[in-house]
Amino acid sequence: MDIVLTGTGSPLPDANRAGPSSLVKAGDTHILVDAGRGVVMRMAGAGSMPHRLAGVLITHLHSDHICDLNDVITMNWVMTQGNGTLKIYGPPGIAEFVKRQMHALELDVGYRIAHHEPLTEGPRVDVTELEPGDSFDLNDVHITTAATMHAPVHPTIGFRFEHEGSTAALVGDTIPCDGVDELAANADVYVQTVIRRNIVEQIPNVMLQDILDYHSGVVEAAQSATRAGAKRLALTHMVPAPTPEQYPEWIAIAAAHYDGEVIIGDDLTTITV
Repeated sequence: MDIVLTGTGSPLPDANRAGPSSLVKAGDTHILVDAGRGVVMRMAGAGSMPHRLAGVLITHLHSDHICDLNDVITMNWVMTQGNGTLKIYGPPGIAEFVKRQMHALELDVGYRIAHHEPLTEGPRVDVTELEPGDSFDLNDVHITTAATMHAPVHPTIGFRFEHEGSTAALVGDTIPCDGVDELAANADVYVQTVIRRNIVEQIPNVMLQDILDYHSGVVEAAQSATRAGAKRLALTHMVPAPTPEQYPEWIAIAAAHYDGEVIIGDDLTTITV
């Protein structure tokens, strides 16, 4: 099973980092987690496309994690020539969000149906709203969920993937909590969005200061990885995004609290488990 960090950015635009998303590839089963800006381009770079997706999983409804879901829906529809159904899973609220996306696409859908004979109806989506603790299968990948903590965003959920004895935890935006520990327990890789708390604290911007209370810092992610017994820790959605020259500093901070391998995610970083 491969975990491809298709988007390692944050809400802050970055020429080198697409918005938050990850792609799970287990044989022929491809699963997208979140759909931030540029996700379809990064999927192409990862050797996938929307029509190959077994499902799209959404951790929460912050705009940076869902702003390109409409592109995934449209490209799935076009690439399957109207014959595919895109499965979308997420917390309560995802059904209404998708419904509104479909309304936003109505004019485009009409134009394409008028122009392309194979397209006779709009995109097909199958939306499932999840509660923490729900589990399900997408082909031969077993997925479990747990509650995370990203208040005032509520509910938020993380995901654990199991395939042929390999496990990966992708928990989204959260502070340390029981749900993270549950999902990451003995995982082959635990993927955590992080901030550099000591840097953010020094930035004189009120809205940036606000992110301190609902994101894990590098230290906290490392402590969670140690507590859960995760074999590898991958950092993504880093704020502020480090340059490659700064990667050793970030790794050293995590290594002071965690003995396993620490991976700094670039777009298209691939972790095989």
